Amino acid sequence: MATRKISFVMGEYYHLYTRGIEKRILFVDKYDYEYFLFLMYICNTKKPIRMKSLEENFDRGETIVDIGAYCFMPNHIHILAYEKIEKGISTYMLKLLTAYSMYFNLKYKRTGRLYESTFKSSHMDNDRYFKYLYAYIHLNPAKLIDKNWKKNPTKLAKDLLKFVFEYKYSSLQEYLITEVGLRRKIINTNVFPSYFKTPIDHKRELFDWLSLQG
Repeated sequence: MATRKISFVMGEYYHLYTRGIEKRILFVDKYDYEYFLFLMYICNTKKPIRMKSLEENFDRGETIVDIGAYCFMPNHIHILAYEKIEKGISTYMLKLLTAYSMYFNLKYKRTGRLYESTFKSSHMDNDRYFKYLYAYIHLNPAKLIDKNWKKNPTKLAKDLLKFVFEYKYSSLQEYLITEVGLRRKIINTNVFPSYFKTPIDHKRELFDWLSLQG
């Protein structure tokens, strides 16, 4: 079994990521994506999760991590998380990835590991790296239009940004759309650095980062 090189420290920020074993697809249809979103919300709790008895109005109570950004692609997942309580991140990721693996294997009648290995992580310890990860994670969906988009981002900028802004399975939707009740709110930005005050600021940051790639 792989051992973790990073120990999570309370009050610190981390980039968490994992992918399907042998780069296999993790999300086959829109229902898989929606179910993972649902799990991201309900697994963030101190309470035990019993999927058979879970209801839509499940009261999470106190959460165990704070999430600042996320994006999931067909075969991999990115999450920016804050270690809110001791072992919060480890507990959250165990609940989340186990619950989704059980759902996926049951739905697609398969057995065995779903993920490549234990989820990986990196410590976010400065503003520059923080901003880079924010842009990197939220621009990930651009690969679905053109996996080589970085070779000529200026030419594709308009189409790339439109697609990224409308991509349903990233936290950018929560930053850009403020209507209450749009869907469960997964992110909690209160403990994260406030670099971007408005939706326009978020869009400008991604546009500027995209422009620098050319």
